[in-house]
Amino acid sequence: MQKVAIVGAGRVGETTAQILAEQETCREVVLIDIREDVPQGVALDIFQTAPFFEFDTRVTGSNDPAAMQDANVVVITAGVPRKPGMSRSDVLDINVEVIDQIIGDVMKYAPEAIVIMVTNPVDVLTYRVWQRTGWERERVIGQAGVLDASRMAAFIAMETGFSTRDITTIVLGGHGDTMVPVPRFCTVNGIPVGHFIAPNRLDEIVQRTRGGGAEILALRKNSSAYDAPGASVAAMIDAISHHRNRLMPCVAILQGEYGEDDIAMGVPCLLSNHGLSQVIDLDLNDEEKRMFRESAASVRADIQRMKPAP
Repeated sequence: MQKVAIVGAGRVGETTAQILAEQETCREVVLIDIREDVPQGVALDIFQTAPFFEFDTRVTGSNDPAAMQDANVVVITAGVPRKPGMSRSDVLDINVEVIDQIIGDVMKYAPEAIVIMVTNPVDVLTYRVWQRTGWERERVIGQAGVLDASRMAAFIAMETGFSTRDITTIVLGGHGDTMVPVPRFCTVNGIPVGHFIAPNRLDEIVQRTRGGGAEILALRKNSSAYDAPGASVAAMIDAISHHRNRLMPCVAILQGEYGEDDIAMGVPCLLSNHGLSQVIDLDLNDEEKRMFRESAASVRADIQRMKPAP
């Protein structure tokens, strides 16, 4: 991959850029932000780590959206972050306006790009990007499930003492209080996680996963999470850049899968150099279907209250 543009040089954008550069996932990373001199400073700081991490990826910053020209992937992290006590939906109204402006720039300067949405509420704003661009769903995806699944895996590792390398988790639905962690599909090196963790304790881990972002926000007090979100985005880009055909839970536009249509939801996705190659439609049981429908209803309510796309 030649170029990744990250719109929003805040902490998530900075972490993503650092990981992409260290791993040499692409030849060039450009950070774009409306704050004067900020993206330039972030980029310079990252590039000065190159002698330590031995990378040749070029990292630059700009206040001009034209800097995303011909990017292969555009990551959108810009927007107003939530504060303690706020839900992801609480920042919807102002962030829709921010995203509408950015999408206009993406369509102008990087019309062939794959867009990865990070800004919250990520499900609704992923839908907005797809709605505004009119692009095929393969090129518009959101980061949520990768992060939520990593949080659940971390909690399982903390509970069991097993290596995180052996833990596989899956989280479906909206990226919020109605997300649907699915323990039935979670394993430790192929063994169902229920073999190691009692049902009541597993329920507690599910609840902690749902509140994973809020827990970090409450502990940090002045910042939401950024290390794990940045790593999640970098993992998605790695899968796309190297055509890995990785199965990862992402926000995707559904077209009949899980009984839903015309909505963006977290589901297992196959990521390749085309972006989204396939949505995996799992055979959920009745309780899992009920929770997925409830999560979809919550996302759809936010979609419906958005102002019409310009």
